[in-house]
Amino acid sequence: MKNEKNIAILKEKAESVRICMFTTLSKDADELSGRPMATAKIEEDGSIWFFTNEYSLKSAEISRENEVLLAYSNPADNTYLAVNGKAELVDDQARKEAYFNPFVKAWFPDGLEDPRLTLIKVTPTVAEYWDSSSSKMVVLFNMLKAVVTGTTPDMGEHDKIKF
Repeated sequence: MKNEKNIAILKEKAESVRICMFTTLSKDADELSGRPMATAKIEEDGSIWFFTNEYSLKSAEISRENEVLLAYSNPADNTYLAVNGKAELVDDQARKEAYFNPFVKAWFPDGLEDPRLTLIKVTPTVAEYWDSSSSKMVVLFNMLKAVVTGTTPDMGEHDKIKF
C-alpha cells in the first residue's frame, strides 16, 4: 500500500512538469552529465519512460553506469522533484507505438521507423520532493516572516519516498 501511495505522489509531481534534467555519469566517470528530456510515460509500477537515440552519448553512459538522477522543476507552482533510479535501454515496439507523439517526431523525422529510436526505462529507487501550492506572495511572506522572527520558513510539503 505504501508503494502505491509513493508511486501516486511520483506520478502527480512528475506529470505536472513533464520535462526533467536527466543526469548521468559522464563516459570518463569524472563528472555528471545532464540534459533536458521529456517524460514519455510514467507507468502504474512507477517506471519512467523516455525516447532517445540508441547511439547517443547518454545511451553509452547508461550502458556503462546505470545510476541516474531526474530533476523536475516547476518554479511557477513551487514544485520540485528529484528522482534517483536505475536506467536501462529498452527496444519495445509496442511501447514505442503507445508513447510516440508529434514532439518525438521532431527528433526522429522517420518516426517509429527510425532505426536509432529506442526507449530508456528508469526504475526509481528513491525520490525527494518539495511542494508549496501557495502563491509566490504567500511564499515571500513566509520567508520575510521567518527572517523577522528568526525561524525557518514554512515552504510547504517536503518528503523523501522509497520504492
